[in-house]
Amino acid sequence: MSLESFIRAMPKAELHIHLEGSIRPHTLLQLAQRNGVELPFSDEAGLREYYRFTDFAHFIEVWYVINKALQTAADFTLITYELGKEAAEQHTRYMEVTFTPTTTVERLGISYDDLLAAINLGADRAQQEFGVIMRWINDADRARDPELTLTTEQWAAAAQDRGVVALGLGGFEPDGPPAEFATAFAMGRKDGLHCIPHQGEYAGPESIWQAIRLLHAERIGHGIHAAEDPALMEYLKQHGIALEICPTSNVCTRVVDKLADHPIRTLFAAGVPVTLNSDDPAMFNTTLTDEYLLAAQHFGFSADQLAQISLNAVRYSFQPETDKQRMIAEFEAEFEKLRAEHL
Repeated sequence: MSLESFIRAMPKAELHIHLEGSIRPHTLLQLAQRNGVELPFSDEAGLREYYRFTDFAHFIEVWYVINKALQTAADFTLITYELGKEAAEQHTRYMEVTFTPTTTVERLGISYDDLLAAINLGADRAQQEFGVIMRWINDADRARDPELTLTTEQWAAAAQDRGVVALGLGGFEPDGPPAEFATAFAMGRKDGLHCIPHQGEYAGPESIWQAIRLLHAERIGHGIHAAEDPALMEYLKQHGIALEICPTSNVCTRVVDKLADHPIRTLFAAGVPVTLNSDDPAMFNTTLTDEYLLAAQHFGFSADQLAQISLNAVRYSFQPETDKQRMIAEFEAEFEKLRAEHL
């Protein structure tokens, strides 16, 4: 047996994955054809070529193009169900999934409540069939008017009884520094939402400090530039602010030039709470399992270290504490069994 077989069988949780970026290539083509949407490619090979990003801005541009294939509430039900099915195949038990509601509501003219109901329909079916639990992060687009973030927050706050756990902030960081969204995130905290901005993916460590000080971020989406600031890494460690690390994504969007430049090892060695994630797996031709295999094969993480990273995803999730502790105990028992069987 081997470390690879251990990784493939190990229980996992994922905290940073975008629903719209997880659409299977075959499904994306089917939806475009069914909905009469013309895309800049006609087959899966063309789609893979289209997913060769020149930089982060190009990735955002492509993200908007493929979203055009999603035209109905039923489309969102389908892609959510398929996300749960693929997660189960990787032994992923729990996911906090980001989606960007204002863009979809404006584009399709459906209500937020109908959109969330469609997503939950797919999630409920996936949980019944595969046992995968999905919760939701409402993502605000920092390229849009910050006033729209207030709308996103209001929708999220009113939907906490329907699986929404947090307010997020995504997009190209120079388009919207944290200060512009402080009011919405303050409202979110008051309303009981967790706060998870993407930060320090493209911009430097000061942007992460701003997210902590101005938005009171509880986790940081990406956050890889924290590795440039020892004081920041120590702060993240001492205050238990986890980073949602997505190595393949960072290379594909040219945030880092090559894997050898990725700072995940520096962050881990400094004691920063690190989690592994796939971000937009279909767009980056990866899976959560692939990210764990990459961590082992390229960055030299051991089975015990990977188990620690997997447990971090549970510890820093926004599940109720009793559910969290139960899942941690289940994961730890499985790791012991898998060590005996595979290592």
